[in-house]
Amino acid sequence: MKKGRFRGSAAENIIGYSITRQSLQECTSQIMGWIDKGEKGRWFACANPHSLVIAKKDLVFRQAILSADLVTPDGIAVIWASNILGGSLTARVTGYDIFTGLNQMLDGKGGYRVFFLGSTPAHLKKISRKMADVYPNVTVAGTCSPPFKTDFGSEESHEMVEAVNACKPHVLWVGMGAPKQEKWIYRNLGRLDVNFIGAVGAVFDFFIGKVQRSTPIILKSELEWVPRFFQEPRRLWKRILISTPAFFFLVALQRLKIHKAF
Repeated sequence: MKKGRFRGSAAENIIGYSITRQSLQECTSQIMGWIDKGEKGRWFACANPHSLVIAKKDLVFRQAILSADLVTPDGIAVIWASNILGGSLTARVTGYDIFTGLNQMLDGKGGYRVFFLGSTPAHLKKISRKMADVYPNVTVAGTCSPPFKTDFGSEESHEMVEAVNACKPHVLWVGMGAPKQEKWIYRNLGRLDVNFIGAVGAVFDFFIGKVQRSTPIILKSELEWVPRFFQEPRRLWKRILISTPAFFFLVALQRLKIHKAF
């Protein structure tokens, strides 16, 4: 199993996962370097309490996160955990941050191709149109709307991989939600002919305005989860009311050094 490459001073251990300390600018510059060097199969995942707690029980999901080249602190609770553990994380680096930051870099340089995997055909059309408006120097090489199901068969995955590879993108954005997107990337990484893959979950919906992001004031206060909870209570209540306490219980165990997994 491939381990993430950010170790030592570039990352810190939070309940057994290597979370990068790099700023958004450092993360996007690193990714841009991978792309420009022609490296293949680099990818990133976001770390939030819900994902990290679920991954403790889902072995494939855990392996996927551990294999990622870059894992960013996507939730404010991860920052608080770092503080509890004596770490130095100070700010979130969300999937939306990576998505917009990297696309801005690609657009500034020009000549790059991206592919979108996930969502519905109608939403993918909206994404393509908005990309042309916001990042006109980035080519949307292709899109694919996979079947709406919790997992994919080998034939379905093969068709998805072939659709991506046929378009020869530099970047593959995957928006299928966790843990499905991370597990799919992990299982198919060796067959994908792309430089960089981003598991960005709900970013597709944010980008086209299907789900509204918070105001700049709320974002700066690191309380984005509050309005999101009221927008999507049915989807998010378990994450906030169950996974977050479970996450801090694991953090407490790590702080007390009484859990062998840490």
